[in-house]
Order: sequence, then structure tokens, then C-alpha cells
Amino acid sequence: MKDLIHSIMNIFRWVGKILTGFRIFTMNIVFLLLLFFLFSAITSQNQKSEGTVSKRGALLLSLSGDIVEEKKMTDPMSTLVNNMLGFERLPTETLFQDILDAIKTAATDDNVTCILLDLSNLGSVGLNQLQIIGKALTEFKESKKPVIAAEDYYSQKAYYLASYADEVYLNPMGGVDLHGIGTFRLYFKDAIETLKINYNIFRVGTYKSALEPIMRNSMSPEAKTQNMSWLSVLWENISGDIIHERGLDANALNDYIENIASELATAGGDTARLALDTGLVDGLKTRAELREYLTTVTGKDSEGDFQQISLGHYLSTLSRSYIYNGLEEPSVGIIIAQGPILNGKQPIGAIGGDSLADMIREARENSNINALVLRVISGGGSVFASEIIRQEILQFKKTGKPIVISMGSMAASGGYWIAADADEIWASPVTLTGSIGIFAAIPTFEKSLANMGIYNDGVGTTSLASSLNLTRPISPLLKESISITLRHGYDQFLEIVSKGRAMDQVHVSEIAQGRVFDGQTARKIGLVDKLGSMDDAIQSAADLAGLSEYSARYIRKPQTVTDELLKIFSVQAAHWLSSVTVPQSLLTVLNRLLTPIREIMLFNDPKGLYAHCMIEDLSM
Repeated sequence: MKDLIHSIMNIFRWVGKILTGFRIFTMNIVFLLLLFFLFSAITSQNQKSEGTVSKRGALLLSLSGDIVEEKKMTDPMSTLVNNMLGFERLPTETLFQDILDAIKTAATDDNVTCILLDLSNLGSVGLNQLQIIGKALTEFKESKKPVIAAEDYYSQKAYYLASYADEVYLNPMGGVDLHGIGTFRLYFKDAIETLKINYNIFRVGTYKSALEPIMRNSMSPEAKTQNMSWLSVLWENISGDIIHERGLDANALNDYIENIASELATAGGDTARLALDTGLVDGLKTRAELREYLTTVTGKDSEGDFQQISLGHYLSTLSRSYIYNGLEEPSVGIIIAQGPILNGKQPIGAIGGDSLADMIREARENSNINALVLRVISGGGSVFASEIIRQEILQFKKTGKPIVISMGSMAASGGYWIAADADEIWASPVTLTGSIGIFAAIPTFEKSLANMGIYNDGVGTTSLASSLNLTRPISPLLKESISITLRHGYDQFLEIVSKGRAMDQVHVSEIAQGRVFDGQTARKIGLVDKLGSMDDAIQSAADLAGLSEYSARYIRKPQTVTDELLKIFSVQAAHWLSSVTVPQSLLTVLNRLLTPIREIMLFNDPKGLYAHCMIEDLSM
């Protein structure tokens, strides 16, 4: 009997081994197929990086999603499948440099007869980016090819870019939304008191308004004063550009906005007619009329529609700017630093103190990198992470290689902390910078818990034994210590700016206090050296390095296998969420509620100290 049981167990054991082996073999095959599919997807895209356009027509310049300077993770597998099936999924992000490359190449490409702007899905975009795209369109028009804008409806940011077109058309049922710009925030003081959250606030700087939403129910007079200062400069740029491009009277935009009710009454409530009468558009065309008109410009395709070349297809034929060509030659390195500054290693979309420091170190140790341009688009964040980055910049400077900062739409607070020691700082006239000040905010919930009948009590060997126990009030000794540390951090910030910019510390103190400046003003007071684009900063870095012939190339964070796998799941999840129908008004409210909370939740400074400018996206 014992032998029989033993024999049966051996049978099950062998069956188990066979099944286990089969399972492992199957999983390995699936894994190899997955790797092969990923490799095929990536290489197939790379192989199409340069070629020729197979047809002639209008370049459909579709600016879909947010305009970014470095893309977050994409999904090469679904991209390949969509391309094979003939589907084109709208991107959630469009690379800023891709837009410029397409416009520049199209100017000398005989296959491109004109540019047709498609702005219907334009997402978040910086004013400085719009200005540079507008300049590129102006240069394109020198080729004698027209730029045409045609929409059912123009948002303000879309119309700003459309104003650079030779011809602007509007659907007879559409309109042009011009309303000016502003910065408006939600304030939570009463809500926090209702929830009985005890927020312990520490800040330095009269104008450091990042914490006002939890301290007040309204914007402070100081914040209103400084915000109105830079808002006025930005609006002068926006309205001035539109007036110049459209050939309007100086007060045309202001009259259109401030007298919109009476002007609409005169036009019988017809928003499209008002836009035409005001000179904002050149004509009103239905979709059918527009297609018919475009066929006269580009000719008809096999389906009777106007001939067109999609932006995605066109980009697949181009050699992109600043991509490493594999040659060992003198070069200017470019690092994109975009997003909140956080401690440690962070993915694309955030600036990790360790991640960015590693890339700067890579540029320092590479003998073929003769100069570095650090493109900063950030409102700041962790003081500790900002200092780690600055320390690595100082190490880079010891090599004698120049480092130049190119500021994007915003480079403030921690973004300025990492910029101050550069050899040169470039910004656009509409960059927001400065905001030299730091803060700490620590909530404790002892009152909230007490309201529910929950209490915390105990003993400790010292008055700091409970440390930052969020269920207990912060001890007076700890509060005093945090205040002293914060003051030291602020003085350190002033000293960094004073030494880095070769400015008197008293003067730095006067222009600090958390105050935000536009690029033009920042140049006047010495926080910025020159006004210009990233291309200007690259040329300046090459000049400082004594390079007459050079290439410029991106230095990017290497992607791990985990990153590649996350691409699949994160993008598929985003794609599924995008298919869920949610009213846009609800999404806007949720975004306003969650954005400040989301940013605060990401903060991970070991000392809890932050140099962060929380000006919300103007959204034009």
C-alpha cells in the first residue's frame, strides 16, 4: 500500500514538473514575443526617421494636446498597431521642437503647397511657445506659400496663433473668444477651519503667495499688486501681437472685449458676423465651402477632398533637431528640466534632484560636450533637490565648460535657485521668473480627530519625542526650530542669487520677497542677462566655448525596461479614461480643485522646505 501511494505521488510529481516546465516555456515564449514586438515597434519608427513625402498638398499642422518640450512616456506598441490599421490617435502631447522642425522644413519642400493650421484640440501651451511658433510661421510665409487658419470656433490661445496666418476663416455658426488673461485661485481657509485642520505656516517673503489658499479666503493686496504687474505685460504682448498681425486699430481688441454685449447687439447676436465685422477673420465658410476652397489651393485627392499631409506622417520623414548623430565632434549639450522639482529620481514630467544631477554629470564627464544649455520650465519645488542640482552645476563649471540657462514659460523659485549660478541666463519677454522666497506648511489633525472623539496622549524622553506626529500639535520648540531653518534657507537663497548674479545682497533682498517678474522686467533688474529663444541660448553657449563649428544634441534620461513596460499600461489607462464621457465644465472644476492638492502631495523635501511658485496655468 505504501509503495502504491509512493508511485501515485511520483506520477503527480512528474505531472507537476511537466506542467511547470510547460508554464515556464510558455511564459518565456510570451516574454520573447513581447520583447520582439517592442523592438519591432521602436525600430520601425526609427527606420522612418528620414525619408520623403510621397504626396503633395497642404501640411495639416495639427497642434493636439499640450505643447511640451519633452514628452512623457508613449506607447510604441499601440502606436504601431494604430498605424498598421490606418488609425491616428490624437496625441495628448505635441513636441514643441517637432512643430518648429516641420514648419522650417515645409518652407523649402516643394511637396508642401501651404500650411493649414488645425487648432481645435490645442491644449496647454506657453505664451513664449506661441510667440516662437508664430515667428516660425512668419518666416515660412517668406516662401510665398500661404498659411491658412480655419476653425469652427477659436479659443483665445488658438486665435492668437491663427492671427499669424495669411487667411483666417470661421464657421458661420462659430465665434472668436477673446477675454484677456488673469490668475484666479481657490481659497480654502474656511474649509480648513471647518475640517478643524491645524495648518502650521512658515514662509519668508512679503509676496510669497504660494500658501495664501490655505491662509486666506481671498488674494492678498500684495499678491494682487504683483500679479497685475506681470499680467499687464503679458497682455500687452498678446494684444499687441494680434493687432500687428491682423492690422487692427490699437484699441480694437479692448473695444471688442469691453463692449462685447453692445457689439453683439449691433450684430444681431451673431458672434461670427461680429468677428468678421471687427476684422478678426477674413471670411465665413461652412465646412463644405472650406473644403471646396482648399481644393483650389492644393488640388483634389482621389476621394475629391483637398490634398493634405498629416503632421505625424510629415514628421516621420524628417531628421529631427538636436538628436545625437553618433559622431564624436564638438557639441553643445541640451538638457530639458520641465516640471516640479522633487527629491530623488523622477520620471519625465518632473525634475528629480538626482535625475537631473546625473544628466549634468554625464555632460561634465563627456569630452565631446563642450558647453551645456539647461532648458528650465519649472515653478520650483523642493529646496533640497534644487540645491543638489545647483551643486552639480557648480561642479560642471569647474571644468571650464560654459553653462547657459534657457528659461521657458516659467522658471521661478526653485527654478531660479538652479539657474542663478549659470554663466548666462536667457529668457523670453513673457517668461515668469524670480519668486525668490521659501515656505513650509505642516498640517496637524488633532482638532479634526478630537471632533470625532479621538485623542492622542503619551510620554517621551524629550520635548521633541513626538516629532512630526500629525495627530498632535507641533511643539513650540519645533516651531521655533523650523522658523530658524526657514530663515536660514531664505538667506541662503539670497546669497546664492547675490553671488551667482554678481549683485549686491541688499539689492537682491529688495527684489526678492517672493515677487514674480516677467522676462522684460527681470532683465532690467539683473535677474536675466538676455532675451531670446533656446536657439539663441545654444548659439551663446557655443560662443562662450569658442566653438565655430559644432552640433547641438539632447542629453536624455535613459529608459529602463520597467519604463518601457509602464508605457503600455499608463498610456492604455489614459486612453481608456479619455473615452469616458465627462462634461468639460466638471473636468475644469475638478482640475482647479485637484491641481494644488496634487502638487502638494508630490512634495518630498527631507526638511519640508520649498521654493515653489504656485501661479496657475493662465490657459490663455
